[in-house]
Amino acid sequence: MTTFIPIIVIALLAIWVISVQRNLVKREEYCTNAMSQIGVQQSSRWDLITSIVSLVKQYSEHEYSTLTDVIAMRRDIGANASAHDADEQEALIGRLVGRIKVLSENYPNLKADALYSSAMSDMKQYEENVRHSRMIYNDSVTRYNREVRQMPNNIVAGMFGFRVHDYLEEDMKKRNFPTA
Repeated sequence: MTTFIPIIVIALLAIWVISVQRNLVKREEYCTNAMSQIGVQQSSRWDLITSIVSLVKQYSEHEYSTLTDVIAMRRDIGANASAHDADEQEALIGRLVGRIKVLSENYPNLKADALYSSAMSDMKQYEENVRHSRMIYNDSVTRYNREVRQMPNNIVAGMFGFRVHDYLEEDMKKRNFPTA
């Protein structure tokens, strides 16, 4: 009977380790999925910005080439992108939208263009989608990081190489980004 007790303890410990590892994988996948969703939303915004920039070409060739140079700095945000990568792309989009808004003030015909108005209206929805996706990502990271850092799960997390993820940050500069 006494030989079964260590076997039972080892079996229970193994079950616990497997359970914790599976939970960590699940939570990490939620983070990966959330980052991928941010990438999808940003990609949609880039597509919309590209179509707006095409409209700008009708009004100013110089501004068009300036905006296309900025668009060339675009990088896709995939599932394995870092929070820093997503924040950089968000800043780039913010600068572009701000520049487009300035252009619309300088070229009233652009601002009055029905396609421009429609695109800027769509941009508001995309911005809201990105904001929502960022909230989901940060919530997923909070849950994952809690699992990775809490005792005794942190032992299993360390054994299997799980590391804390970074949050997407909102700084004061981003709060002042122009919106569509």
